[in-house]
Amino acid sequence: MLQIKYIRDNKQEVVDRLKIKNFDAAQLIDDLLNADEIRRSAQKQLDDTLAVSKQLSKEIGQFFKTGQKDKAEEARNKSTELKAKAKDLEQQMSEAEKDVEKILLEIPNLPHPSVPTGKADTDNEITYEEGELPNLVDGKLPHWELTDKYQIIDFDLGSKVSGAGFPFYRGKGARLQRALINFFLDEAINNGYLEYQPPLMVNEASGYGTGQLPDKEGQMYHATEDNLYLIPTAEVPITNIYRNTIQKEEDFPIKNVAYSNCFRREAGSYGKDVRGLNRLHQFDKVEIVQIQSPEKSYDTLEEMKDYIANLLRKLELPFRILRLCGGDISFASALTFDFEVYSAAQERWLEVSSVSNFESFQANRMMLRYRDKDGKTQLAHTLNGSALALPRIVAALLENNQTAEGIKIPKALIPYTGFDIIN
Repeated sequence: MLQIKYIRDNKQEVVDRLKIKNFDAAQLIDDLLNADEIRRSAQKQLDDTLAVSKQLSKEIGQFFKTGQKDKAEEARNKSTELKAKAKDLEQQMSEAEKDVEKILLEIPNLPHPSVPTGKADTDNEITYEEGELPNLVDGKLPHWELTDKYQIIDFDLGSKVSGAGFPFYRGKGARLQRALINFFLDEAINNGYLEYQPPLMVNEASGYGTGQLPDKEGQMYHATEDNLYLIPTAEVPITNIYRNTIQKEEDFPIKNVAYSNCFRREAGSYGKDVRGLNRLHQFDKVEIVQIQSPEKSYDTLEEMKDYIANLLRKLELPFRILRLCGGDISFASALTFDFEVYSAAQERWLEVSSVSNFESFQANRMMLRYRDKDGKTQLAHTLNGSALALPRIVAALLENNQTAEGIKIPKALIPYTGFDIIN
């Protein structure tokens, strides 16, 4: 959530920068500043009214002491009127505060100055590319055919039991999933991240805290009777650990990692882009989250990018990094880099990670603050990244490593799988 003072002081800048996200904020911000002016005016009138009322209370006592009953009664009547006025002003201020809060929740984060303009993923900027694209033998198969051939993932059984997008992993497919999860967790722990195992459901306040609500409400599975939401990513429960807290600057960076199932409705998804593992409603992901001071958060973003790139190197996957354009960046993010791996059989790039700096946007929604070296309380910066999401990693591993003998396992994973080939 943007800070209202910043919006007041930089109205046109905010409108112009949000245009990069293809978001027309002009009317919303006018409504916001109007509601804020009503709130501030009501607050001033209330303060003045309460000050006069307090003075009258003193005068009433003095009038009674000096026997001036008529003046005391007159002052008492005026005090009653002021109390009624104060009550009306409190109501007016409360309603204006609700309006301000509601509008602020609808305004996206400002994009970083480096975010390129654009309307869709085709306008994203490739900033880095590494690795040779696999040259597969004739008869290469896409992963959904490989999983059927080797009996390692059953999409039809998942559709029978749950529905499309909920596959069963079996045999070496299940072991490969577990191997990747443990590999990613071990790598994160070795790089100073503290592991959490989070709940898979969060309350409404947590959804609002990290910006999934109200922006992504339609994509989240909602248990209406308990008003709980199945998490779309471990970012939500992990970042909300720090909601309504004040951290110490000397403890930064705070580094957490968590594995979780993730749930996304992905409404409107169809076609070849959702075949097999390309897009699921339930999937596994290891997420890294960092809390950092504003001065160091962009250095931390670069460190997180390097960390994710190194994971892909160890998996021997060709990858590229893209800076997301304004039309593709998320509601809450200031700057996001996507990692894509090449899928040899599909002959296309697949997104496997997003690493983002939210600056103080989430922190302001969650009241996540820190006390700096001078004792001043400030909003922290939050960052997160997929490290990594499993479905498309598995798709690329299966497709890129297929041979006449079977599917070879990257060296880094063999200690975790206990086998070096799927055949």
